[in-house]
Amino acid sequence: MRKIHIFDTTLRDGEQSPGVNLNTKEKLEIAYQLEKLGVDRIEAGFPAASPGDLAAVNAVARAVKNASVIGLARSREQDIDAVVEALKGAQDPALHVFLATSPIHRKHKLRMEKDQVLETAERAIKYAKQYFSKIEFSAEDAGRTELDFLCQVTDMAIRAGATVVNIPDTVGYMNPSEYGNIFKTLKEQVPGIEKIQLSAHCHDDLGMATANALAAILNGADQIEGTINGIGERAGNTAIEEVAMALATRADFFGATTTLNLREIAKTSRLVSKLTGMIVPGNKAIVGANAFAHESGIHQDGMLKEKTTYEIISPETIGLRDSKLVLGKHSGRAAFREKLIDLGYELDEEAVNTAFAKFKDLADKKKNVMDEDIRAMLEEKLAESPEVYSLETIEVSYGNKSTPSATIRVRTAEGEVKEQTAEGNGSVDAIYNAIDGLTTENVELEDYSIKSVSHGKDALGEVHVVLKQDEVSAQGRGLSTDILEASARAYIDALNRLIEKRKSPGRRDKMSLI
Repeated sequence: MRKIHIFDTTLRDGEQSPGVNLNTKEKLEIAYQLEKLGVDRIEAGFPAASPGDLAAVNAVARAVKNASVIGLARSREQDIDAVVEALKGAQDPALHVFLATSPIHRKHKLRMEKDQVLETAERAIKYAKQYFSKIEFSAEDAGRTELDFLCQVTDMAIRAGATVVNIPDTVGYMNPSEYGNIFKTLKEQVPGIEKIQLSAHCHDDLGMATANALAAILNGADQIEGTINGIGERAGNTAIEEVAMALATRADFFGATTTLNLREIAKTSRLVSKLTGMIVPGNKAIVGANAFAHESGIHQDGMLKEKTTYEIISPETIGLRDSKLVLGKHSGRAAFREKLIDLGYELDEEAVNTAFAKFKDLADKKKNVMDEDIRAMLEEKLAESPEVYSLETIEVSYGNKSTPSATIRVRTAEGEVKEQTAEGNGSVDAIYNAIDGLTTENVELEDYSIKSVSHGKDALGEVHVVLKQDEVSAQGRGLSTDILEASARAYIDALNRLIEKRKSPGRRDKMSLI
């Protein structure tokens, strides 16, 4: 069957999601997992955005060995130079350069005529050819570009030296019939189209990103661009896991396949959700909590008799499995290590010892420690930020007839212990007022959410917060069997990240790109 290349842009387009800011360590963790998943290409970021983004892209470029690492650039020499710098040390570097082509972008954003667009893009591709053998050119807002002009743009890109031409539905405007027809027309009318790969990049503003991507495949697309869990600008991008499973499940219809390791899908989804703070909806296709849940009596009866009556995908296919080994406070190191291997975590001896100590602390609070608890515990460790402040103790006083108060004690990076008591409209508000008093940081709470990691009255609670200070925002996560403690940990985590951002050499300004 025809292979469809997978271009993952979770680290670039996915990070453009409001409230998402990944540090270098988090980008590396996701990149390593994308390698395990088996994506062909990883777009690591937009190096010209800031020195910090350039450094993060370079870290990913040097770490990844089994996928091409790509940097994004506008059709400007200085942007391309930034990608050259960022991809030093990459085993398989590539450039992604773009320029808008639609009438609305030409008139209002670029203030260019058609011939100026063609000249600018051609000049950029030829300049990049000095440094890169693999160049992808994107015609931003291709979906709203005149079809005859899009053919001209594609022809120019091929002659200038592009190896991939991307046709983005930048604003999620197209329907599958229209979008598929673009690829069909390009295949039929552009000379030399067989020399390059055609790529589809779809947004989900009207809920058709995955459908449009599949329509592109049916009409000749060689590559699909998307993100894990479909995260991204506005309503998000094509969800890579949905395309991969559609091709795997309906190979008879699409006649195409990916080379992804499908059993890594669930783990990749969890990691991206954890590090970005973007919770996967329960009804999300493939990776949602309810994707393999059956409550209807008729459905349950059918499932008991024959699973394929109501389940077209086996949960094992994407790496889900039932827990067979229940861990508790009497479990030993050997059983814990086996559980880690069973869950797909490869840790060195020191990391196992650290994780085992945290597991024992958790097991003292919970009778049974579930797989979800262990995953959350490990992934919280992956996401830890530099500790300017660390939580020592928390005491909360609450009564429905009295004003809630909280006493918080923290330790600074220098070892100083500080304590503060404050009141609030509720227990969480009191906790946050106390922390603000301790740190003297003036911040705005933009978002607060809480979810249960596992099941039962003693379940772990995970709190996610987004704090804003001036024009900079940062997210924080906290995990505990007590939601008030989790709330405090999340707030302090976000504060630490904000302070770290202030110290960074450059603040990344998010840009609305393809």
